[in-house]
Amino acid sequence: MLTGFATQAFAADSPNVAQRFSSADTIWVLLGAALVLFMQPGFAMCETGLTRAKNAGNIVMKNVMDFSIGTPIFWIIGFGLMFGTDIGGIVGMPDFFVSHWTVGEDAGYPTMAYLIFQTAFCATAATIVSGSMAERTKFSAYCLYSIAISLLVYPISGHWIWGG
Repeated sequence: MLTGFATQAFAADSPNVAQRFSSADTIWVLLGAALVLFMQPGFAMCETGLTRAKNAGNIVMKNVMDFSIGTPIFWIIGFGLMFGTDIGGIVGMPDFFVSHWTVGEDAGYPTMAYLIFQTAFCATAATIVSGSMAERTKFSAYCLYSIAISLLVYPISGHWIWGG
């Protein structure tokens, strides 16, 4: 009986999700992320068409690895560097694994929707260079480049623009 009263009391204190987030804003942010993610296969097809047939698999794999390597790194460290508490105007203090962020919630959409949006752009930023590196670099070197873009370049430049 006491448990039932406590549950009702705690439920009354929590804010209504419909009051906190606009569904139209959330859908728009997620739609933008989906459209940017569609650029990944587009870049892969464009770059594959510009290279010799023997390197087609390598190009497609590079584009897949941009997202596969970059996403966890950006989610674990990069988003925190981008939107963390400002350290000397250069970078944000990382909060690993996006544990208690409220970025975007003032704008009317959930933080996780904004994280997906920024992840799409992080992957695209890494993919753009893939075409110029086609047939010129080793696969392992390109994977290290993808880590550097997702871990440092995109989050730090993003912090200068949006994070501070």
